[in-house]
Amino acid sequence: MSFAATVLTLYPEMFPGPLGISLAGRALAEGKWSLDAVQIRDFATDKHRSVDDTPAGGGAGMVMRADVLASALDATAARNPGVPVLTMTPRGSPLTQARVRNLAQGPGAIILCGRFEGIDQRLFDARRIEEVSIGDYILSGGEMAALTLLDACIRLLPGVMGAASSGDDESFETGLLEYPHYTRPQEWEGRTIPEVLRSGDHARIAAWRKREAEAITRLRRPDLWERHGGTPGRSPSGARHEDWDDKS
Repeated sequence: MSFAATVLTLYPEMFPGPLGISLAGRALAEGKWSLDAVQIRDFATDKHRSVDDTPAGGGAGMVMRADVLASALDATAARNPGVPVLTMTPRGSPLTQARVRNLAQGPGAIILCGRFEGIDQRLFDARRIEEVSIGDYILSGGEMAALTLLDACIRLLPGVMGAASSGDDESFETGLLEYPHYTRPQEWEGRTIPEVLRSGDHARIAAWRKREAEAITRLRRPDLWERHGGTPGRSPSGARHEDWDDKS
């Protein structure tokens, strides 16, 4: 069974967008995943197809209505039983690679894309919806975030990346950021590829990559480093970063 993505949005023309090209686009054409972009306005009941109204208590902007969104969600969920429902919002739980992998292993996702000032809280109180954030910043709506989440999931589907091991060493898969990459030419603007990567010694290369991943994570993401088991200035084995450089 393929991964079924359903996006509830005021702008269905934004989909598949970039997911229609490259690996995701090829996988879509091959039926490895499917996409249904649902127009939320189709579930409005007035002649103006209204989906929002002024915020209770006053304030700027408009708020998306719970009754209209519930109708859209209920109809979609009825066609996709057992599929998790998510909404993209900066107040949600941070999206992690572990959550992405879990979603990719499931039947798909129903993603609600908010707009304006937000969504009536009563929808979250009345329906089981997972609130997800892709970062500490504000977008114009949930569509770009939904594209990001779907791209992260689709590339993990069987056969999308080609070799099954393609994503094994990437950032976050091992709890660390990824090590540096190099390719030809061997020398560029006076900079050379590290000798260890040209040595052909797979054990040395693996050790170098591990040390580099640890060093980058410690310096750039101390939160990840601490969860990985390291302490500031030290690798999990106790070696200091200044001792990690390959001297051979």
